[in-house]
Amino acid sequence: MKWNHAISDFKNYLRIERGLSDNSISSYENDINKLNLFLNNSNKKIKPLDVTTEHIKEFIYHISKEVKSNSQSRVISGLRSFYEYLIFEKLVNYNPLSNIESPRIQRKLPSTLSLSEINIMISNIDKTKKESERNTAIIETLYGCGLRVSELLNLKISDLY
Repeated sequence: MKWNHAISDFKNYLRIERGLSDNSISSYENDINKLNLFLNNSNKKIKPLDVTTEHIKEFIYHISKEVKSNSQSRVISGLRSFYEYLIFEKLVNYNPLSNIESPRIQRKLPSTLSLSEINIMISNIDKTKKESERNTAIIETLYGCGLRVSELLNLKISDLY
């Protein structure tokens, strides 16, 4: 089985069986094409059914120099799904990514405002407008409770109790 045939079948599976969006399908396709391109550039004319764990390790080492751990993890996940599909279709007996661990994804802490920045915001509220008390309460609730804006937007009166 050639790469373009395997990718086409996988895309149909993602669209019909899993109901994924075109953007998601395109991401999976890009991940598989990266592996295919790497193998071709390495003078390894390997069909998708003949890829080994060693090929995958070389590929991951190669992309680790180019992309961050979040992207590496996504590529590994995409390739893992592709080979799980090939197993499901009984085209291969094992997944060459089954023993490959995804890199840890580093989460960035959200930035916060200082107390002086909050005080400046509150002092800049126009006290002559009728919504000034509401706006002050919103800012004080955000800061005082350590809420995200999305959490504040979803607050209900019943949450008070």
